[in-house]
Amino acid sequence: MAVPQKIDPQSWKEDLAAFRQKTEEFYAGNMDKMAYKGFSGLYGSYAQRGGKANMLRLRMTAGRVTPEKLAFTADAVRRHQVSRLHFTTCQTIQLHDLQPDAVFDIMEKALDAGIVTLGGGGDYPRNVMCSPLAGVEEGEYFDVLPWAEAAGDYLMHFIKAEKMPRKLKVGFSSTAANIPHATYRDLGFVARADGKFDVYSAGGLGNNPRFGVKVAQGIDPEKILYYIKAMWLTFRAYGNYDNRARARTRYMQDALGGPEAYAAAYNAKLEEVFASGEDLTLTGIAPAPPTKAGDGSAAPESPRVIPQKQPGLYAVAWHPVGGQPAPQVFCQVADAVCAMNGAEMRLAPDETAYLINLTGAEAARLLELTSGDTAASLFETSVSCIGASICQVGVRDSQALLAACVAAVREANLPDGALPQIHISGCPSSCGTHQTGMLGFRGAAKVIDRKPQSAFTLYVGGCDRQGSERMGRELGVVLEKDIPAFLVELGRTVAASGSSFAEWYAKDASAFDRVAVKYLA
Repeated sequence: MAVPQKIDPQSWKEDLAAFRQKTEEFYAGNMDKMAYKGFSGLYGSYAQRGGKANMLRLRMTAGRVTPEKLAFTADAVRRHQVSRLHFTTCQTIQLHDLQPDAVFDIMEKALDAGIVTLGGGGDYPRNVMCSPLAGVEEGEYFDVLPWAEAAGDYLMHFIKAEKMPRKLKVGFSSTAANIPHATYRDLGFVARADGKFDVYSAGGLGNNPRFGVKVAQGIDPEKILYYIKAMWLTFRAYGNYDNRARARTRYMQDALGGPEAYAAAYNAKLEEVFASGEDLTLTGIAPAPPTKAGDGSAAPESPRVIPQKQPGLYAVAWHPVGGQPAPQVFCQVADAVCAMNGAEMRLAPDETAYLINLTGAEAARLLELTSGDTAASLFETSVSCIGASICQVGVRDSQALLAACVAAVREANLPDGALPQIHISGCPSSCGTHQTGMLGFRGAAKVIDRKPQSAFTLYVGGCDRQGSERMGRELGVVLEKDIPAFLVELGRTVAASGSSFAEWYAKDASAFDRVAVKYLA
C-alpha cells in the first residue's frame, strides 16, 4: 500500500455544516457550554469564557505561514474587524472575539488558502511543530521542514481515527536549542549531524510532566511515517480511555512500568507496522532549492535582525508582547511580506514571528514596521497563554499578569538581561510552558482570611535545551498583586551584581530563593 495521498483541504468543507448547526444551537441557548466544547474542538474553535464569542485556531503546519496563508489571514482580520490575534505556543494563529457568522466564513474560506482548522482542538493530532528557522538557520543539522510538513499531511488522515489520545503533539527540531521541545512531545523527531533523526516518545508538560523516552536512534527521514503510525498503535493498545485526565501519551510511561518498558512496547508496535507490508516510505521529499539571493543591500544592525545561512539574506524577529500583535500592524506586515519575492513568516513556540528570506533593504523595512509592536528586551519576549479572560478552562488571566509585569519593569528601567524570559500558564495545562522555563508561573489560588486570592505558583530553573532538559523547581505561591514588585526587586538585585540573570542564577541559586521567600504567600 502506498503512502496515503495528501488530503485536499476542499474535502473538509462537507464537514462544516454540522459545525454551523451546533454553533447556532449553542448561541440560541439550546446546547450547554461543555457539550459544545466537546464538539467544536474538532473544528479548531471554542466558545470564549462567557459564551458571547468564539475563537478560531488556524493551523500553520510546522509554523510556516506562506504568503498565500498570510494574505488570507490579513484579509480575514480586515473583513471581520478582528480585534485580537494570538501567536500560540503551538505555532498557530488564533483569531478571537468572533461572532458565529465570522467563524463560519473564515473557517470555510481558509480552506481555499490551504489552511485547515479541523483538528485544531479536541482529541486529535494537533499542529505539527518545527524549529521556526528550519532551512535558513546558520548551524542547523539539516532542514527538517519538508519532513515536518509531510508528517502534518499524514496526520490529517487520523483526524477521524478511533481511540486517539486527548492531544497528539508531534515536533521536529533542527538544532540542539530544541525550540519546539521535540524531546518532550508526544512524538518528537530530533535532527542529528549525520542527516538522520533520533525519535522521542510519550513526553509532555502539564499534570504528570514527563520528558520523552528515546525510542529510536539514527532513523532515515524517509521512514518517519512508520514511527507516527506506531505511536498511534501504541496508544490504542496501552492508552487510558477510562480517565480523560490520563488520556495523554506520557501516562503510558508509568502504566507500562517505566521508560524502558515503554520503549519496548513502542518498538513492538513499530515492528508490527514494518511487518504489515504497508508502504509508508516517503519519496521525493527534499528541501526546496533557494529561489532568492541577496542583492547586496546592507541590513540594519539590530538584535532583531538575524543573518541567514543563505548569503545576503536575513530574518527579522517580531515578538509582540504576549504574542498578541496589533491587528493593524499584522496587516501592514502581511502586505509588506507578500510584496517581497520569496519572503514568508514563521511562527515560533515562544510566540515570536520570524519574517524570513529578506534582503537587507527588506529587513530594514520590516524592522521599521514592527518597531512599535515588539518586545524591547529579553524579559518582554516572555511567553503567556491566552489566559482565563478568554479560555474557559483557565484559572488566572495570564495575559493581564504579563502586561502588569512589563509595565512595572519598564517603569523600574531595569537593564536588559536582568530578568529572563518568563513563562506564564493560566492553569496546570502548561500552555505557557511554565515547567521548563527559567522562570515560570502557573495560575493558582491562595486562601487568606478564608477568602481565595488570585495567585500563581512560582517555578525556577527549568531548561528546554536538548541534553540539558529539566523541570523547574516549585517554590510556592505568590499573590498575583505581588508578582510585579517581586520581579522588580529580583531584577534590581541581579542588575546590582553586574551579571545577567542566567549568570547570576548559575553562580548561586540560593540567592534567588532569598529574594523569592519574601513574596511567598
